Amino acid sequence: MAELLEARVPDIGDDKDVPVIELLVQPGDTVKKDQGLVTLESDKATMEVPSPFDGIVRELRVKLGDALSEGSVVALIEPLAAEAAAPTPTPTPTPTAAPPPAPPAAPAVPVAVAASGAPAAPVPAAAASAPAPVAAVAVATRTPPVAFDAQSLLPGKVPHASPAVRLFARELGVDLAQVAGSARAGRISKEDVQAFVKSALAGGGAPRTAGGGGGLDLIPWPKVDFAKFGAVESRPLTRIQKLSGANLARNWAMIPHVTQNDDADITEMEAFRKKLGEENKDTKVTPLVFLIKAAVAALKKFPNFNASLEGDSLVLKQYFHVGIAVDTPDGLVVPVIRDADRKGLLELARELGEISAKARDKKLSPADMQGGCFSISSLGGIGGTGFTPIINAPEVAILGVSRSAMKPVWNGQAFEPRLLLPLSLSYDHRVIDGAAAARFTAYLAHVLGDLRRLLL
Repeated sequence: MAELLEARVPDIGDDKDVPVIELLVQPGDTVKKDQGLVTLESDKATMEVPSPFDGIVRELRVKLGDALSEGSVVALIEPLAAEAAAPTPTPTPTPTAAPPPAPPAAPAVPVAVAASGAPAAPVPAAAASAPAPVAAVAVATRTPPVAFDAQSLLPGKVPHASPAVRLFARELGVDLAQVAGSARAGRISKEDVQAFVKSALAGGGAPRTAGGGGGLDLIPWPKVDFAKFGAVESRPLTRIQKLSGANLARNWAMIPHVTQNDDADITEMEAFRKKLGEENKDTKVTPLVFLIKAAVAALKKFPNFNASLEGDSLVLKQYFHVGIAVDTPDGLVVPVIRDADRKGLLELARELGEISAKARDKKLSPADMQGGCFSISSLGGIGGTGFTPIINAPEVAILGVSRSAMKPVWNGQAFEPRLLLPLSLSYDHRVIDGAAAARFTAYLAHVLGDLRRLLL
């Protein structure tokens, strides 16, 4: 066996006692020059200790957790034949007299450095030209003709990072596949992960979230000096806008939204609503009250809409709490009316008025906005013919309602004016397919068109 040479920690700046966090090779491995042997991680960066030459690792002098500094011995490596045959430069002391000329026929004599650091005995010329040791040749023949690495063995790009950095990224909910490494050979450091999170929080991108939601590979948010185009005014977002904005962005990005549109004939319902309002002048009966009752009937008939997705399971709820989107001066809030299935139209009308006033007066508690099963967003008092409401996670569907309008409808013999209410149902396509959504909206329209169905 050839003489073993030491692989030491190179210049790592001012860092001392840097811990070993990863062993990249094991005894018996064949390594190339500059291939990483171990990974060190300081408070500032993660770095690899490279092999100074091609060879075979015969002994590792370190283990996980060891603290190393510049010059610490990491491994003993047996150089390959070509490396052993090449002369190793050694410091030449300043001569006191001119050395005698070397004999012209004498070949150069290579000098190897032993594991102890002292020069080994000169290798005879005949030995220098002799074939490489059998053991070294046997190891070399086991080296595959094609280099195997993570890129060739695994599908896709595998992030290059140490276990400590992977743990750090998992704690922050960051997918390392989205992070560009700035360390040697594209290795991802803690600083890279921190910079990625800062960029995401500033609007430059979005880290993938835990829970299998996938992720967005977004270009940085444009930075524009709007003042150079004209006068501007900066107004901070309200607290409600900040909270709801973050939730809406998450829900839109992570839930595959599909919107089913339909019209409900509410001609008779509207006539009954006006009559009910005349009989109960102390209670404001709005179309939204009927929508709540109709939605509960539809949720009972189609229980998958009254559910939440948790991993690979669907949580079917046996209660009916309906969230109502309320427009306030500070932004949109969604208080919840509980047990809507157990309350009559007038009771729902009173509770709806109370909770809406509470929302506008900023008196809603967190409990008032929790536990919803299904949400309704009504823009009927403003206008529009349809829209795509964003699902309020962890719910799987939300009903959007636009302004009703009188339209001619063919009754089989002639056109007659009917009051039609546009319905827009957004649903989570992971849980609900298009046919189920069409049946849900059709049933909802039938119930609104014939209130007797609420008694069934």
